[in-house]
Amino acid sequence: MTSRRLTHDDITAQLQDLPHWVTTGEALHARHDAPDVPTAIRLIAQVFEVAEEMDHHPDADVRWRRLRWQLSTHDAPGITQLDIELAHRITELAAGAGATPLAARPVVVEIGIDTTDVERILPFWQAALDFQPVTEDGFADALVDPGGLGPRVWFQQTDSPAPGRNRLHVDVTVGVADADQRRQAVEAAGGRLVTAEFAPSWWVYADPDGNEVCISTAAERDNES
Repeated sequence: MTSRRLTHDDITAQLQDLPHWVTTGEALHARHDAPDVPTAIRLIAQVFEVAEEMDHHPDADVRWRRLRWQLSTHDAPGITQLDIELAHRITELAAGAGATPLAARPVVVEIGIDTTDVERILPFWQAALDFQPVTEDGFADALVDPGGLGPRVWFQQTDSPAPGRNRLHVDVTVGVADADQRRQAVEAAGGRLVTAEFAPSWWVYADPDGNEVCISTAAERDNES
């Protein structure tokens, strides 16, 4: 059953009882510092036991003894009462484990690309990044990392190319053994090789609008001056 997406006023009011949680509008965020690494791992396990009971799961990240939580309801999409309830449960479990709340300071990073023809350049970026297209109303206008780590890339339809305006540059680093396959995919999707001067450290490609991406590896980086 899909929960109703909460309004900004709803969320603001309910966060009064969740002082260490913040929102970006699309998700709730919090961070905790556990007493030690084993406690952090146990806390993750306890939270996901609760999540299984609720049939509503958080995005969680653990680095050393620090934990980061992100809650949203994907089929809403946005923040629902399920997220508020899960935030309360996580807060209770964290307190019981002796974990200290930390300032969340969430940042949402996206890359916007201006283009006169989204359908013409999106396949290039899909091949270069190995991301999945996001389709709304039968039209794909964004790409997302299937692993949930990379930034969302979205394409803004413009009326004119506006030469010189867009100075976007993206580096995509892959394993040395995967470089040829990625380059072939980029070329098959309409990519133009700008220079191979720095290969095998990196190759510079351009999409049909001239936006550039470097397909990079760690090869020979230690020998560069």
